[in-house]
Amino acid sequence: MKKEIFDFYDRTSLKSYNLDKTMQDQLSALGSLDVFTRKHCENVAAITCRLCEYLHCSKGFTEYCTICAYMHDIGKIFVPPEVLQKPGKLTDEEYNIIKTHTSIGYEMCMKDAKLRPYAAGPLYHHEALDGSGYPNGVSKKDIPYEGQIIRVADEYDAIVSKRQYKTHIGISDTLKILIDNTKPREQVKPSDALEEIAKQSKDGKDNPAIVKVLIKVVLDDIAYEIECRQGYIEYLQQNIKRFKKIDKYYQKMLDSKTEDKKNYYLEYMKMYLEEGETLGNFQKIRDEYNLAYKTKKEKVNNLYNEMSIIKKLKVK
Repeated sequence: MKKEIFDFYDRTSLKSYNLDKTMQDQLSALGSLDVFTRKHCENVAAITCRLCEYLHCSKGFTEYCTICAYMHDIGKIFVPPEVLQKPGKLTDEEYNIIKTHTSIGYEMCMKDAKLRPYAAGPLYHHEALDGSGYPNGVSKKDIPYEGQIIRVADEYDAIVSKRQYKTHIGISDTLKILIDNTKPREQVKPSDALEEIAKQSKDGKDNPAIVKVLIKVVLDDIAYEIECRQGYIEYLQQNIKRFKKIDKYYQKMLDSKTEDKKNYYLEYMKMYLEEGETLGNFQKIRDEYNLAYKTKKEKVNNLYNEMSIIKKLKVK
């Protein structure tokens, strides 16, 4: 059987974006990150790039914002691995250690003349419009646009990666979380000073205009995933049709009374058999095609259902 190839991030790959050689060299600092954090940085940069394009940002700002996103977690180099990669819930002390990656990353960028222009990525990607973010608890008017975009991309990829989605099925739940983060926290019972500030704010944590655009990006990606899978389904259908002809001649061969007739239908069967397929294994291969078709068709139907759910989501 032909192997199905589908890359969840294929359309959002940063490789498709034309970063010049100088910019690529400046990003070499990411090589010091652990593989999971590095992959996250690449994903966030790719999603940020897509968001900027859908927001009709200029090419210069899109490139700048993409690199800021690429650098956003660079401060995690100095977070102890046992904290950064802890599988369970973090203690308050551990969470405070994790939070230092924003200011550490900012300081790293500011000390490097090549990276200094992109210091906004590390500094602002956890700041919230309602003032409940960190490291400085600044609010909407003091958070640059690039910080607002990267925050949405970061949240989205963090949830997607944590839940280990291999497809867009179920991803509407992730979008619902981000939509909730655009809403003012009027009903929040304050437990600290930052939550008191958030309760008084008319803003939510995330910029609703950016979350709206994220939904468009996801819908386009689902459409692309369906297109990729549909091509494979058509390939399976063609082969299932071919095996029906093989089955027909195989049955005729079994029903034949003479050797001449048997050989006659056998030759017809051979015309439809492909490399690696024989009289001894064609039924097993046929069953594999049928099962694959059923599975992939169900996935596509689920993707259409997911798309229908996402189209009904509203960001106020």
